[in-house]
Amino acid sequence: MANIYKNVLFSQGVTTITDLYTVPSNSRAIIQNIQVTNETGNVNVQVYVYDNSTTTEHEISHVTVAARSTENMAKGPVILEESDVLRIQAATIDTISGIISILEINRD
Repeated sequence: MANIYKNVLFSQGVTTITDLYTVPSNSRAIIQNIQVTNETGNVNVQVYVYDNSTTTEHEISHVTVAARSTENMAKGPVILEESDVLRIQAATIDTISGIISILEINRD
């Protein structure tokens, strides 16, 4: 087993739900932080998890991020299993960006 610390930087350029991180098929992941920064006017942001084992999507966080501010969309650790997907959606294009802090635990 290996612990791999990683981050995913993102910039949301569309208003549709976008995949940010997919857990490798040989791993589990702990999402510690989903930091979102808003560049301009207030914007609604939602975070979803696609549960691969049940093929369902669940909204896990939603915030109206004020202009020129930063929010943590994960209020606690988020545990993802094999092939689960972390997704995001913003109501306005080209306004939010951020970073996700991940601990990936694989079986290799």
